[in-house]
Amino acid sequence: MTELIAQRIAKLRQQLPAQVRLIAISKKVSVEAMREAYAAGVRDFGESRIQEAEEKITKLQDLPDLTWHLIGHLQSNKAKKALEQFQWIHSCDRLELAQRLNRLAAELSLRPQVCLQVKILPDPSKHGWSVPQLLADLAKLEQCQALQIRGLMTILPLGLSPQESLEVFERTRELADKIRQQNWSHLEMQELSMGMSSDYSLAVQAGATMIRLGRTIFGERIT
Repeated sequence: MTELIAQRIAKLRQQLPAQVRLIAISKKVSVEAMREAYAAGVRDFGESRIQEAEEKITKLQDLPDLTWHLIGHLQSNKAKKALEQFQWIHSCDRLELAQRLNRLAAELSLRPQVCLQVKILPDPSKHGWSVPQLLADLAKLEQCQALQIRGLMTILPLGLSPQESLEVFERTRELADKIRQQNWSHLEMQELSMGMSSDYSLAVQAGATMIRLGRTIFGERIT
């Protein structure tokens, strides 16, 4: 298994531009497999469930240079725990959550890095701002000074063709550019968290700065 994970990561590194951050999605992956990924150079791990992440963070305390990314839907009542465990929150998907995270981060003296989750196409199965909603909320997001709002995150709807997928990723990049051109002082929009195992090459082509890969690194989920 060690060789397989290391080989997969080495192959990915050869394919990816140096500026693209590789986040290993480790939900339902064993701590042993995560250690193998670490030995192969991975320092960014993504989890979607607070409780599972909490256990792994405890077991991997001897690896002090890990960065933890929350990539799953975050319920408001778990916002405090998320801030305590994760340096990055990719799935900030509504204004009320951003404002709650901002209040709690200020109370905890934390400065979490945040991506705003956006739905470029309507998709009832996904969380996130629609484009008009996000644009309307920018002034209030600008006031969330305890958050480092770094960019956008998107997840594709199911069933898109490669060309349609590429267009969604490109539209996400264009939205980030549009927001950046409005010269907000606090909304950086430098990061694009987009692309998973089935579509990351298209995301990179469109300008992704962070990709979230599980199966491509670990194979089928280890329970």
